[in-house]
Amino acid sequence: MSFTGRLILMAAVLFAGKGASAGTTVENIRLWSEEGRTRVVLDLSRPAQHSIFTLRGPDRLVVDLKDSELAASLARLPSGGSIRSIRTGKRSNGQLRVVFDLNESVRSRSFTAGPNAEYGDRLVIDLQRQGNLRTVKRAADSDSPGRDIVIAIDPGHGGHDPGAIGRARTQEKDVALAVARLLARRIDAEPGMKSVLIRNGDIYVDHRERMEIARRARADLFVSVHADAVDDPRARGASVYVLSLKGASDEAAKRLAERENASSLVGGVSLADKDAVLASVLLDLSQSAALSASLDVGSEVIQQLARIGKVHRSKVQQAGFLVLKSPDVPSILVETAYISNPEEEKKLKNRAHQEKLAGAILAGIRTYFYDNPPPNTLIAMNQTREPARQVSHVISRGDTLSEIAERYNVSMLAIRAANRLPNDTVRVGQRLTIPVYAGS
Repeated sequence: MSFTGRLILMAAVLFAGKGASAGTTVENIRLWSEEGRTRVVLDLSRPAQHSIFTLRGPDRLVVDLKDSELAASLARLPSGGSIRSIRTGKRSNGQLRVVFDLNESVRSRSFTAGPNAEYGDRLVIDLQRQGNLRTVKRAADSDSPGRDIVIAIDPGHGGHDPGAIGRARTQEKDVALAVARLLARRIDAEPGMKSVLIRNGDIYVDHRERMEIARRARADLFVSVHADAVDDPRARGASVYVLSLKGASDEAAKRLAERENASSLVGGVSLADKDAVLASVLLDLSQSAALSASLDVGSEVIQQLARIGKVHRSKVQQAGFLVLKSPDVPSILVETAYISNPEEEKKLKNRAHQEKLAGAILAGIRTYFYDNPPPNTLIAMNQTREPARQVSHVISRGDTLSEIAERYNVSMLAIRAANRLPNDTVRVGQRLTIPVYAGS
């Protein structure tokens, strides 16, 4: 064999040996749960590729880790929260399969985290009970069944801060306020929803104060309205942003550093009397839940914006905007269009287009909350209330949803929920299921 051939063979043997010993060990499994949220952390000896999926009947969450094994010392695995038990098994392809037997239907998100001062590589899995947005229940929930879902609407900039300015001198702060007012009006017309405007005039509100206003209003969602701008006048389209993980980490560190302050709360619960570990876990669970909800509602909103015009990015983007950093209020920032694009600037000044933008944002919000209504809200109660019977109604010319609701003595909200309608629009020939309740 030639010298070159021997080198190739030696390299192949060394590579194969390295691959054989390159497996990952799951060294520990840690679990926390709090008010409908469960976090599971798999401590790993090194990073591992993973896949995750759910199974129904019974409910299970399955995680496969490539080229991995469970540490021999892990004889007993934890349980709690949404997890009834954890089982593991080694598959023939070298994967370690971890099965979480669940007590309830959940949504899951997973992400990997690199080493820090305390832990090494980790796989983090967050489980969120369906329909539950908050880590800690709002204190008012138990006292006010049938409450409205509260949407805080933040018109960007204002006062001495005009924001971006278009070529025709249109100011971002004016566009943002106009769209926000229209959105607030539409939300207030929705059964089971109400709006809170962060500013309702040409004034400047500090960025941190904006999110604190939303928290004091016990908002279920914070929506910040803006208009984008770049040097290239050809850039166009709407975008939706949520907080980046880096921004969330920065805010978590700030909140924990200030937790001795009695006003440092998470979901209405003070962190001041909690030890450092529990305070960190509570805040982390809350931020993870809020970020998960933000991504979901943002996805619904960008889909609706794509129906009325071009979007700059079809997926939700993540950035460290300060107004998105509330640890327990899901938050999105909507860039309605590029005010630096002359064509889009003209549309942003148009009342009819502003109405379309407000309608699209509301449609995304409505779709999300119909799928994930917070407990004790009117929308949640209407969805869980069992109708005495259901009738079928075919839309005739001249029919409106309000007239149909009045005819059957049922709310428009209940009809929309039963048929998953994104708005009040119906078409001739459409068949609706009408829930009829006892006493109607």
